[in-house]
Amino acid sequence: MSEEAKAPESTQPAEEAAPALIELLPVRQSIGIQLENERLRPVEIERPRALYRSLLPGVLQVPADYVLAAARKSSLWPMTFGLACCAIEMIATYMSHYDLDRFGIVPWASPRQCDVMIVAGTVTKKMAPAVKLLYQQMPNPKWVIAMGACATNGGPYTRYDRVLQGVDKIVPVDIYVPGCPPRPEALMDGFIALQNKIMEERSRTG
Repeated sequence: MSEEAKAPESTQPAEEAAPALIELLPVRQSIGIQLENERLRPVEIERPRALYRSLLPGVLQVPADYVLAAARKSSLWPMTFGLACCAIEMIATYMSHYDLDRFGIVPWASPRQCDVMIVAGTVTKKMAPAVKLLYQQMPNPKWVIAMGACATNGGPYTRYDRVLQGVDKIVPVDIYVPGCPPRPEALMDGFIALQNKIMEERSRTG
């Protein structure tokens, strides 16, 4: 009798444990899904911010040579001297009709403060030492524009021995403006070409 009485008592806990296990299955599945999602989460890319961006937000970061070149190209000071008939076209370019001030170009009379020399006209061998001296008096960096056929290669006077066959024989020339004489628009195009050259060669300019 004692064994028959104990038998139903041993099966009762197993019957009560089965519903508990069934209730735990969804919990285990949700935990497994969470762990799986955690393992498959994509890597978060950290984008560190420079210190200056945190301290000074909105500040533009550019190389120093870019800033210097942009300042130089926007404040060209050509020297005001002419050698022949091309100087009339150069003077006309400085007038209000063409308004070179919008490019930051300001004509200046002294070579000590100028950074652009416009050789406008025929350069004779008698005048060549004076042109060379003016170039040497200009501070660095400096640029030269050969305006017109005479300053480029002697022009119509190329067969004369007393005329220099281009001003590039005595000073380095950066921009050649063709014409006899070139119009003011051509000289303005030469200034724009010089500005582009200054920006392109900014790393080589001291």
